[in-house]
Amino acid sequence: MGASIYPYFRAVRRKMHMNKPTVANVLFPEKMTRPTSTHQVFITDLMVDMLIGVYTHEKSTPQPVRFNIEMTVLDAPAPLADNYKNVVCYETIANHIMDMAKSEHVNLVETLAEKAAAICLNNERVSLVKVKVEKLNAIKNTTSVGVEIIRGRS
Repeated sequence: MGASIYPYFRAVRRKMHMNKPTVANVLFPEKMTRPTSTHQVFITDLMVDMLIGVYTHEKSTPQPVRFNIEMTVLDAPAPLADNYKNVVCYETIANHIMDMAKSEHVNLVETLAEKAAAICLNNERVSLVKVKVEKLNAIKNTTSVGVEIIRGRS
């Protein structure tokens, strides 16, 4: 009979230790914070015809490139108030990426992905970004070839 109540006492004792003050929250209460709240903003299948590649024919003939972007965004400290000025605007970022892609020839999809990531991280609320860049007509018998990178703030 005593053995059947022993697990109960062990559970109560374990529960008491869980709520016990620690050195960290007693000595440094100002450093105790809640986890950062974030959300994802994404741009899917952004298509741009651009000059990209190392071969001669790629330097004079635009080819289709597809971008897929996922941004981890810090939640706004103030209420959104249903106002697009209070959010990370995916249209603005998409337009910047299209302008960058069309403005110059780029040799490598890796370079293009880095430039797109930098555009996203230029917004102070974007803490992490995943960028996938695909050339759609680069290699025969494939749907696409490309690169995917993840970049964050240091």
